[in-house]
Amino acid sequence: MSPSVDPNRYTVIPRTLSFLQRADEVLLLRLPSDHPDWPGRYNGVGGHIDIGEDAAGAARREIREETGLEAEDLRLRGTVLIETGQTPGIALYIFSGRASGTPSVSGRAGEPRWVNRAELARLPLVEDVPTLMRLLLESPIESPFSALYQYTARGELEMVFDGAATTQG
Repeated sequence: MSPSVDPNRYTVIPRTLSFLQRADEVLLLRLPSDHPDWPGRYNGVGGHIDIGEDAAGAARREIREETGLEAEDLRLRGTVLIETGQTPGIALYIFSGRASGTPSVSGRAGEPRWVNRAELARLPLVEDVPTLMRLLLESPIESPFSALYQYTARGELEMVFDGAATTQG
């Protein structure tokens, strides 16, 4: 017997977002200039979870497809529910890990690149990436965080991590 689904409940599209490190560098994906949400901005590596995949398997697949690299020590670091203002919303599984080598794939998803951590503040990043980088790079792995993203009436991203709100301009 499978679990019942109530079509009147809030539904989400599951996605992954991974941040891989090597020494003092983080692997980021520069999104294409025609990206509908963040043209030319830098983000982690990720994408949709396909039917029949678990989140970690999907994260590994997306990393391979978008960079040609294999993730090592991949760990779930947090979950984010993104309120899109409509249904479905987005459920985002955030991972961190390590990798080595030079990315060998680029394409419609974007251009992968190792970025020195000191350079992060100077890059055009997707609006939540600075906060995620602080959490992932400066915090020991204890238990995964839980977050809710929603947009204010002024169009600003409000991020609520474990009950504490932060608004991004």
